Amino acid sequence: MNLRGLLKNALVRVLAVSFTVAVAAAILGYLHERESAENGSIRMLRIEARRIVPPAILELPSPQREHALAKAIEGMVGGIFSVAEVYAADGGKIAEAVQPGFDDIEEALKKLPHGAPPAHGGYDSAMVLGHQVLRVFTPLATTQGTVIGHLEGVRVLDDIELANIRQSAFISALLAAASVLVCALVLAPLLTDLAVKNFRRAQSLLEAHIGILEALGRAIAKRDSDTGAHNYRVAWIAARLGEEAGLGAAQMRSLIAGSFLHDVGKIGIPDAILLKPGKLDAEEFAIMQQHVELGGQIAGEAGFLVNAREVIEGHHEKWDGSGYPKKLAGEAIPLAARIFCIADVYDALRARRPYKEPFNRDKALHIMREGRGNHFDPALLDRFECLLDEIETRAILAGEEETAALMREMAHRHFFSDAEAA
Repeated sequence: MNLRGLLKNALVRVLAVSFTVAVAAAILGYLHERESAENGSIRMLRIEARRIVPPAILELPSPQREHALAKAIEGMVGGIFSVAEVYAADGGKIAEAVQPGFDDIEEALKKLPHGAPPAHGGYDSAMVLGHQVLRVFTPLATTQGTVIGHLEGVRVLDDIELANIRQSAFISALLAAASVLVCALVLAPLLTDLAVKNFRRAQSLLEAHIGILEALGRAIAKRDSDTGAHNYRVAWIAARLGEEAGLGAAQMRSLIAGSFLHDVGKIGIPDAILLKPGKLDAEEFAIMQQHVELGGQIAGEAGFLVNAREVIEGHHEKWDGSGYPKKLAGEAIPLAARIFCIADVYDALRARRPYKEPFNRDKALHIMREGRGNHFDPALLDRFECLLDEIETRAILAGEEETAALMREMAHRHFFSDAEAA
C-alpha cells in the first residue's frame, strides 16, 4: 500500500466526481434559468389576462362574450405578445389579435395544436418560420369555476432577447459549476487529511495483524523444533513459489498468512507425541493428524485468519489423493496448499528435527523428485526446482534474523501493495 499512490487515486477520484457534479450543476443551472425566463412570460400572460379579460366578460352570454373577448385581446398585442388568441373549451378559435407584421407567424401557428392547457396554465416553445416562439396559455374560468376556454399569448423572441436569455442562463450555469468546484477545492485538503489518517490507521492495523501472524507462527514452530526460523523459511519459500506460479495479490496474502499458521493446530497436540524423537505409531499418528482439523477451527474463529484456512487444512493433502484429512487429489487441492506442501516438505528434509538429522541438498531433492506426481503437483515441483539455487542461498542457508528480514520484506510487498490501496 503506497501513500503517494493512495493520495493520487483519492485526488483523481475527487476531481472526477467534482467535475461530473459541476457539469451536472451547470446543465441544471442553465435549464433552470431558461425555464425561469419562460415562467416569467407565463406570469406576465396571467397578469395581462386578469387585466384585459375581467371575470365580468366571462359571465356574458355567448355572442356578447365572444365580441367582448375579441375587443379585449386587441390590447394585448404590440407589447409583450405579438399574437393573442382565445379558444373555446372544445378547441375552436373564438377570437384573435395580431400585431402588424406578424400575420405570417399567426398563419403558421394554425399548424400547431391548440388543446386545453392544464388547470394552472402552461407554455411551449417552438421554431416558427425561423423565429423562436414561446406560446403561453391560461385557462378562462367564470367566478363559479366553469372553464369556458383558454387564452393563448404568442411571444416572438428577437435575437437580442434570445441572447440575453442565453447569457443569463450561461452565467447561472457558470456560477453553479464554480460553486461546486470551489467546494471541492475547499474540501480536498480535508479529504486528503482524512485519507492519510485512515491510511495510517489501516497500516497500523495491518502491521499488528502481521505481527500476530509472526508471533503465533514462532510460538507454534518452537513447540516441535529448536528455532522459529522454520516458519520464516517455509513462508518465504512458499511465497516465492507463489510469485513464480503467478498468484494474484489476494492469493499471495492468503498463502503468506496460511504459511505462518500452517501448524497452528499443533497447539492441541500433546508434547509426548509432538516431541517424540522416534517414529510415531499408528495411534499417535492419528492424533497428530488432528492438528489439521484443529488448525482449521482456530483460523475459522478469528476473522482476519479465515483466508489462511486453505493452507492450514490442505497442506497435508497429496496429489494422488493419499493425503489427509479429506484425501483430496490433483487440482481439487487448493493451489495455495499445493504450493505450501512443497515448501514445507523441502524445509523439513533440510532441517534438524527431534527425530532426524538434516538431509543435504542432493538427498532432499532426490526425495522431492520421488514424490513428483504422487505427493506433489508436478508442474509446481518443476517451478520449485528452477528456484532451488535462490531458495538454498537466501533461505535454507541463512540465519534466523536474515530469514525473518527476508520474510518481512516479502509480507510488506504483498500486504502493503498498490493493488491493496486500489
